[in-house]
Amino acid sequence: MANLKKRMTLINAIVDAFLKPAVTVDYPYGELVLPEGYRGAVVIDAEKCTGCGLCVRDCPAEALELEKDSRTSFKLIHYPARCAYCGECELSCRTGAISLSNVLVGPTDDPQGWVVVLKDESGEEDEE
Repeated sequence: MANLKKRMTLINAIVDAFLKPAVTVDYPYGELVLPEGYRGAVVIDAEKCTGCGLCVRDCPAEALELEKDSRTSFKLIHYPARCAYCGECELSCRTGAISLSNVLVGPTDDPQGWVVVLKDESGEEDEE
């Protein structure tokens, strides 16, 4: 009797799986709706960045690099292929210059060539 009950439970689960709608998103065939608080692409407010290096120090994936020539001349580089999008850089930034946007970061087939200069010594920025 117990064996029959187990089989009926399994058959009920199979029938439910075929009759109920799928519990998934329609992406890539439909629009992708990201949830509130999604941690996506790293962006920087270049005017607020002082080049202190706290974001680089606290990044567990070593996705940020700071090249300093002097106290005021520096370049902040982001390697998206290494990034875990954990938000540690955002939490450690004292000036609020670095943050994670709600933008999905796409895949790459060349991780070595995917480098984003967030802020360079002349003050220009290139956001990803």
